[in-house]
Amino acid sequence: MALYAYVKAYPSQKGERLTAFWHFFSISLVVIGGVFLANALLPILQYEIKSGRFNQEMIAPVVLGETVEEKEIDYTNPHNWFPTAPQLPVRPSKITHYTLSIPELSIEEAVVQIGGEDLMTSLIHYPGTALPGQFGNAVIFGHSVLPQFFNSKNYKTIFSTLPKLKEGDEILVSFDGVLYRYQVVRMVETSPQDVTVLEQRYDNSYLSLITCVPPGTYLKRLVVVTRLVSI
Repeated sequence: MALYAYVKAYPSQKGERLTAFWHFFSISLVVIGGVFLANALLPILQYEIKSGRFNQEMIAPVVLGETVEEKEIDYTNPHNWFPTAPQLPVRPSKITHYTLSIPELSIEEAVVQIGGEDLMTSLIHYPGTALPGQFGNAVIFGHSVLPQFFNSKNYKTIFSTLPKLKEGDEILVSFDGVLYRYQVVRMVETSPQDVTVLEQRYDNSYLSLITCVPPGTYLKRLVVVTRLVSI
């Protein structure tokens, strides 16, 4: 009668190396995923911590149904940023474009199109609001993404660092051959339903810069209000 014994072979070095590789690969994927997640969430967290310096208005909470609709809205068109805003009568002007510079943010001679509809190709001057140098409130919209992707020459990202501005910072506007200098007087965080930011006041010449916040989202609107100080 034969007796048999089965001895389990020791794993080969090749098998050990393969196991170690897949172990390292899985850990690497987790780490990379964590880095990407932190890269997206950290700017939002930093913004929320610092946004206490802005005057703020309450906004309605976002419910699930609204979230789906939010994704379907074309935010490259500034008319969708304040869906309840009235259509203002267009102010007559032979000028269709002018330029805007923000030295503090390294933005130089960015093109502003009056009444445009594509924020991927320029900043947009909201139609019906005052023109630069006039009494009233000139309103300019600019697109933004996460601040780490900011590029002053790319209109998709041009206003990504707008929250870094502070009172006293300078805005330069070249309109019809005249250079206007504005200074930041206040920064307001508000909701897409608050159309008062488009209202005109005629005690001085104002210019308002608007973008979406927190960074990389469309939940709220940041309005940087500036006032003309010299020509």
